[in-house]
Amino acid sequence: MSSIEHRVIVGLEIHVQLCTESKMFCRCAVEFGQQANSRVCPVCIGMPGVLPVMNKKAFECSVLAGLALNCRIARFTKWDRKSYYYPDLPKNYQISQYDMPLAEEGFIEIPVGGGRAKRIRIIRAHLEEDAGKNLHTAGSFSQVDLNRAGTPLLEIVTEPDLSSGAEARSLAVELQRIVRYLGVSQGDMQKGHMRFEPNINLAITKDGQKFRTPISEIKNLNSFRALERSIDYEEHRQLDEFLETGAVLETGSKTTRGWDDDREITVLQREKEESHDYRYFPEPDLVPVELSDEWLERIRERLCELPLSRQMRYVDQYGLGEYDAGVLTAEVATSDFFEAVVACGAEPKRTCNLLTQVGLRLANEKRCGIDELGVTAEGVAELVRMVDHGRVSAGAGEKIFETMSDTGKDPDLLAEEMNLIQKSDAGELEGIVDEVIGENPQAVEDATSGGKKSKKAVGFLLGQVMQRTKGRANPKVVSEILAGKLN
Repeated sequence: MSSIEHRVIVGLEIHVQLCTESKMFCRCAVEFGQQANSRVCPVCIGMPGVLPVMNKKAFECSVLAGLALNCRIARFTKWDRKSYYYPDLPKNYQISQYDMPLAEEGFIEIPVGGGRAKRIRIIRAHLEEDAGKNLHTAGSFSQVDLNRAGTPLLEIVTEPDLSSGAEARSLAVELQRIVRYLGVSQGDMQKGHMRFEPNINLAITKDGQKFRTPISEIKNLNSFRALERSIDYEEHRQLDEFLETGAVLETGSKTTRGWDDDREITVLQREKEESHDYRYFPEPDLVPVELSDEWLERIRERLCELPLSRQMRYVDQYGLGEYDAGVLTAEVATSDFFEAVVACGAEPKRTCNLLTQVGLRLANEKRCGIDELGVTAEGVAELVRMVDHGRVSAGAGEKIFETMSDTGKDPDLLAEEMNLIQKSDAGELEGIVDEVIGENPQAVEDATSGGKKSKKAVGFLLGQVMQRTKGRANPKVVSEILAGKLN
């Protein structure tokens, strides 16, 4: 029997819609969900005689993203026309950057577990305008909405350093966190703010001989799930095709495929165009962009601590688990609020539990950020200290947090109003413990026997004390009193 091994080779092209109020080369508003073709003008629909003007904010957002991706930033870059015809591109060309992108030779790190990260190299990042959108839901014909035509896009191209659908998904998630932290994009998948196009082929070793399968590019994936599953499907499809036909990179053409989300398969669309098919030439209506030292430094000052770095710091500095640290750093507002609470003197792990288990749930229910719940960092820090010092139980702390969000009241005041302050007076609790012990001689006997029933019996006695105090007794104090009396 022949032996065969293979590995997946994946490079990603990512399109990120930038967070600007107007389009890349005209003043039309960038607004999602508006009436079709209501956000267009002669410039973005390519009427004769119009002149584009570059959106400065879009350029600065792109440079900022390039800096965050550790890229070399070009001090001089120009614009190019990329010519092709589709119904959603009325000019018959797209203004893009071809041979002089604004950012090159960078990298992004993705978490791979155990506190480790894998570095994925970035070939380039360039700025361009988006096309419109073809709609196929009206019947036996297509419609075109040009509201999106001309929207600023940052295209990021990686080296083929990814080796699975899971790694591609991890990179996509990390990039979404980065652009949101920087404020350069909302990164909302449902609104098409990020779209992924993986290029996939296999390195196969069969009976000691090495082969490469033809590259397939999957177009316009707009979810992490679709990205991961399409790569996993394509891995098996290409392996089966190689075993059946022997197709290899040297003899096969690069193809473009679509993802059928219902059937979870890729579908052949066409053979892929090469760069010469687009007939690139310098855009005659736009001047090149020269980035001065002063301008670059002003942009660089907007860099912040990036999410993966912050996540790893939370593990090292605060002793949080990787999962909890990842949840806290998923959104910059959540992470900043956590930092503010800890800065007020709150214990980090308990703060993390309160925010991730209660705060994020409330924020999801109210469809807002955790910083918009109506609670202050100082108030949450005080609540954490109350739980730490045993003034209220952890469960009571969660109830108080919810009421703080609704009323804005101080946690100490709410604890009094809601009758949630724990009884920690040893003298008062000792009398209740004595009563419980006197009323439950069998449980006392089991607890002091040292047998299998001992732990269960102690728990029963503790539960009786908590029941008698309506849950307001401090369990730690009660446990200490019980231990002393039973021993």
